[in-house]
Amino acid sequence: MARDKGTVANSSTLTGWYKSSYSSGETPQGECLEVARGHVTIPVRDSKRPTGLALTFSPATWSAFVTAVRHGEFGS
Repeated sequence: MARDKGTVANSSTLTGWYKSSYSSGETPQGECLEVARGHVTIPVRDSKRPTGLALTFSPATWSAFVTAVRHGEFGS
């Protein structure tokens, strides 16, 4: 698995993917975000590209992002 700091080149090498409840498959673009459980860092990928790049975040950074989303800091 090729891995640089903050990325995984082929996200299909990781397990535990699930679609975010905030993703919308109803738009023509199919805006779907997937996150994988069970890793030291939190990998995130575009569900339309399951073998593409995944970005990875520290647990603290991911937690801050999720908290901001829950509080509506990014709009609707």
